[in-house]
Amino acid sequence: MKSVDQFINYLLADKGYSKTTASIYHSTLIELWRFIRRTEEKLDWQTLDKDVLRNWIVAVADKNISPLTIRKKMSAVRTFYKYLLLTNQISKDPTRGVVNPKTKRKLPTFLKEKEIDHLLDNIEFADDYESQRNYLILLTFYSTGVRLSELIGIKRNDIDLRNAELKVLGKRNKHRIIPFGAELREAFERFLQLKQSAGVAESEHVFSRTNGNPMLPSEVREIVKHYLSMVTTQAKRTPHVLRHTYATTLLNNGANLESVKQLLGHESIATTEIYTHTTFVELKKEYDKAHPRA
Repeated sequence: MKSVDQFINYLLADKGYSKTTASIYHSTLIELWRFIRRTEEKLDWQTLDKDVLRNWIVAVADKNISPLTIRKKMSAVRTFYKYLLLTNQISKDPTRGVVNPKTKRKLPTFLKEKEIDHLLDNIEFADDYESQRNYLILLTFYSTGVRLSELIGIKRNDIDLRNAELKVLGKRNKHRIIPFGAELREAFERFLQLKQSAGVAESEHVFSRTNGNPMLPSEVREIVKHYLSMVTTQAKRTPHVLRHTYATTLLNNGANLESVKQLLGHESIATTEIYTHTTFVELKKEYDKAHPRA
């Protein structure tokens, strides 16, 4: 379909969407198009109305698709119709007034302070290149809250050791600057010196294999899972747990919500607010333990 193909090109070329997200949007629109045509052959993107759209949501839900997945599908459809309006291909948006199914927001999983301290202070890391690289991966995740893709993309020129600042390329190809502390600065300095002396192949990527190639996401996930297994029994042991730990630590120690939003690279403050629920849950646990009439 011409309009869908043009929309996908627009997402990739003009909006900076990833190929993965664009592919998901494309498959969602094809799915909806097939439903539209089965409903009534004369229907198209211009004549689609709210009732048909609601019927599609019901049909998707009947397949035991989670409310969260349905919301993501609707996000694709809404973005598509914004594009159609922008390009004057339609005069009205049928997605307006269509309510998403409610989802129960899961609280993010994070490490307790004693667990993160044990990970970074008590676990022994050998002096070889890969062991020190793995330690720096863990420390960088916790000290900056970067996403997995952002960490893998870090290049030497992205690290400003003098000002203790890290530049990362986040979602929608947006750059942001993240400050970091003396501990990470010293760790970066030691690691970059080690990289030169250990005979590692030259690479613009900070986190690379010994042959100079950048690390794969699966490799970093396995490293994080391995080390988190040493300090926690919780089921989720991923890079995102360290990102959640970073955000929760900041809020627990008095950082304001807007600052944390900027540091994490969130588009909306609503995304960051989930961490306030996390800190409240922990606070309530402490109250229940400490207050005599709890």
